[in-house]
Amino acid sequence: MTLKIYKPTSPGARGMTRLNYRELLSGHKPTKSLVGGYKRGVGRNNQGRITTRHKGGGHKRNYRMVDFIYDKKNISARIASIEYDPFRSGFIGLAVYADGEKRYVVLPQKVKVGDTFVVSETAPVTLGNRLPLGNLPVGTFVYNIELKPGNGARLARSAGNYCEIVAQDAGYTHLKMPSTEVRRVIGTAWASVGEVSNEEHRLVNIGKAGRTRWMGVRPTVRGTAMNPVDHPHGGGEGRQGRGHRRARSMWGKPTGKGQKSRRPKKYSNVFLVTRRRVGKRK
Repeated sequence: MTLKIYKPTSPGARGMTRLNYRELLSGHKPTKSLVGGYKRGVGRNNQGRITTRHKGGGHKRNYRMVDFIYDKKNISARIASIEYDPFRSGFIGLAVYADGEKRYVVLPQKVKVGDTFVVSETAPVTLGNRLPLGNLPVGTFVYNIELKPGNGARLARSAGNYCEIVAQDAGYTHLKMPSTEVRRVIGTAWASVGEVSNEEHRLVNIGKAGRTRWMGVRPTVRGTAMNPVDHPHGGGEGRQGRGHRRARSMWGKPTGKGQKSRRPKKYSNVFLVTRRRVGKRK
C-alpha cells in the first residue's frame, strides 16, 4: 500500500489520503521536447456562458504529448522513466526507441525503469507489448485499445483499467469492458497487453472541497435543493421526495443507479454483445 494517511490535525485532513509518489515514480523531470502549454476547457462558450457545469478554475498544467497511435512498429523501446501526468490518472513513461526517438506512453502495472516493449504483429504476449486483438488468446487483459485500426487507443486508458478478451469470433474480438459491457471490436485493431498503472488511484480520499477545486472541479448542487423552475426534483416545503418514480437529470432524462441511459439509435449498438449491468448489484 502506497497511500499516505494524514493525522487529523484539521477537519480536511481527517480521513484524507494521497499517493506516495516518491515510491511510485522514478523522480525524472519531464522531457522538454514532449511538453507544451495547454488551454483548458472551463465549460464556457465564446460568450462566457456556462455550457458544461462543474468545470473551471484549478491549477495550471503542462500538457505531456502522449503517444496513443503507436505507429513505430517492429522497433523495440526501453522505458527510461516513470512520470506523473496531471491530465490522466495512470502513470506515463518515457519510451526510448532503438533508433533514438523518444515518446511518452501510458504505462501498465508492474513495469519498471529499464523494461522493454515492442509493437509488432509477431510480438510475444507479454506485459506492455502491443499486438492486433485477433492475435491475442482468450483471457488476456489488454488496455489502450483501438476501435478502428490505426485510429489510436480509445478504450481502457485510465488508472487500473483493463478489458478482458472473452472470445474470438468471425474476425471480431469480444471484449469485456470495465463497465461489464461485452463488445465486439474488429480483430485488426491493436491493443497493449496488461492493465493500466496506478491501480490505487481509486482508493484516494480527496478529503476537502478545496482540493477538488485545485483539480478544476466546481461545486455540484443537488436537484432537491433547487426550485421547480431549475430542476425536476426541485420545490416543496422543507425536504421533499423527488416526486417521480425514477430519478431525472436537469433536462428530464433518466439518470442515477439502475437506469438505462443508452440512446436507442447509438452507432455502436450493433457491436454490443451484452449490455452493462447497472445499479448496486453491478
